Amino acid sequence: MSERANIRDVAARAGVAVKTVSRVLNGHPYVSQAMRERVEEAMRELDFRPSVAARILSGAKSNQVALIYDNHSPYYMFQIQKGCWDVCHEKGIRLLAQPVDVDDPDVGEQVRGLISETHVDGIILSSPVTDCEPVLKTLDALDIPFVRISPGTNHALTSSVFMDDAQAGDDMTTHLVNHGHRRIGFVKGHPSHMASEERLYGYRKALDRAGIPFEPALVMDGEFDFESGVRAAAALLGGLEPPTAIFAANDDMAAGVLAEAHSRGIDVPGQLSVAGFDDTTLARTVWPPLTTIHQPMAELARTAAEILIAGGETVHRRLPHQLVERASVAPPARRPE
Repeated sequence: MSERANIRDVAARAGVAVKTVSRVLNGHPYVSQAMRERVEEAMRELDFRPSVAARILSGAKSNQVALIYDNHSPYYMFQIQKGCWDVCHEKGIRLLAQPVDVDDPDVGEQVRGLISETHVDGIILSSPVTDCEPVLKTLDALDIPFVRISPGTNHALTSSVFMDDAQAGDDMTTHLVNHGHRRIGFVKGHPSHMASEERLYGYRKALDRAGIPFEPALVMDGEFDFESGVRAAAALLGGLEPPTAIFAANDDMAAGVLAEAHSRGIDVPGQLSVAGFDDTTLARTVWPPLTTIHQPMAELARTAAEILIAGGETVHRRLPHQLVERASVAPPARRPE
């Protein structure tokens, strides 16, 4: 057919009333099995696909969900989007990916507008939107189902999937301590992400357990991007007593640390060990490849999508992390006596 078939074409092909086709589309219980099969056969023959707008007007679900995010790492967001898309594709549900700025005063109204325009059936929130109060209030007021990926606050609010960021930060810091490092720099993540504080907490906990005094001067602010990693490394390596290891709270910043070390002629890991967090593709493509924490990003997203689509009671699911050893960490170089 040269034009897209409509509901009247289906009714004519099946030899039924338009209202009958509408009832089949909406899953109305009072339609006989024989009538339903006739209508479905006509739809297949005409390659009929009901429009989202028509389904919404009839009160049916839109079969769409939205992923709302604000993250500075393209490597991280690729994995999150892929994990959500894999599940939605399998279930025949359309995924809409919408970036927002959590620092925008109107972010709550932006999310309200998105839902009003698209009539999505549910929402997946990626960090740091998971802890954005205006967005949470908007979703609660609209009474729309949503699942949060890696929330740092209000864990009982709604369904969520997460990993233990504090323990992961502890694990990596302990790994560096076990290699003999005592001056370990730390590059924090974006201040809007609760995970930034959790990873810093793990770093401090590991130092305390090892009897290493915490030095605020060894902690630098970052924004989860390459440029902030470069800036942090420049400050740490330009000091009178630079660290022998730097642990960055994501791989993008760790790559910035590597770049700054290379520009100064500092050998990694011979003179400086560098560790990251996330285990993105970037961790395997920089030189040397990064020792990092494997965060199950795609699996977190897949699980969030599965929970949202399944509906039902509130679910909280923690997924395991893993320390991945590569070539960027070694014992500190022996200082000349």
